Amino acid sequence: MKNITDRHEYILKKLKDDGKVSIIELIDLMKVSGVTIRKDLKMLEDKNLLFRTRGGGSIKNPYASDRSIYEKELINADEKQRIAKAALKLIKDTDSITIGSGSTVFEIARFLNPTEHITVITPALKVGLELCNRTNVEVLQLGGMIRSNSTSVAGNFAEKTLEEISCGILFLGVDGIDLDFGFSITNLAEAALDQKMIETAQTVVIVADSTKFDKRGLGKVCGFEQVSYVITDDKVPEIVVQQIEEKGVKVIIA
Repeated sequence: MKNITDRHEYILKKLKDDGKVSIIELIDLMKVSGVTIRKDLKMLEDKNLLFRTRGGGSIKNPYASDRSIYEKELINADEKQRIAKAALKLIKDTDSITIGSGSTVFEIARFLNPTEHITVITPALKVGLELCNRTNVEVLQLGGMIRSNSTSVAGNFAEKTLEEISCGILFLGVDGIDLDFGFSITNLAEAALDQKMIETAQTVVIVADSTKFDKRGLGKVCGFEQVSYVITDDKVPEIVVQQIEEKGVKVIIA
């Protein structure tokens, strides 16, 4: 398939059918070089017809954006509530948990109503305010500079506090889940804090709706080997669920 127009039409049709294309697959199907395919993908991206990704192209933007938490709360609200309720079932007899920042983990705070005493560690101001007068909940609010987009702290003050802390379960929200890159968020300072929170936890639980899959944020938080559970909604393709579980992570569909 030497004609550039035919190649571009073929790539766009495959994108429409499959949602993404890989360079290796296109080389085999169209019998042209990798250099040619990369040039084709670059030209199509310049025309805003696709997004180039590592090893191919996608019809969806693979890069997460740093949206305000107030904007995020309006996206997939029902799914986030179901995810939060499923997450609460993991707490059981745990006497301390950490709740990170983000709209999905905030729903965990909203629904948390324990019958026994529990300590909640959090960098998120919204979570602390939600839980500070809740029966049987004691809040340890991490300190530091507050980011307006997430209403969460980040930086050395919070990280130093975490050096003296251990908790049972960490519930962490992310902006991107990529099978190669791992779990990521859009802000580097918060990514560093998330990494510290992971070090304190016996069990790490990622809570994320299906829009976070096949995306990457600027800052990598962790790989799959550091995570015990991913809780998401039923819009995640079964093949993706299978690939994550093959990495040793239990996927819970809410």
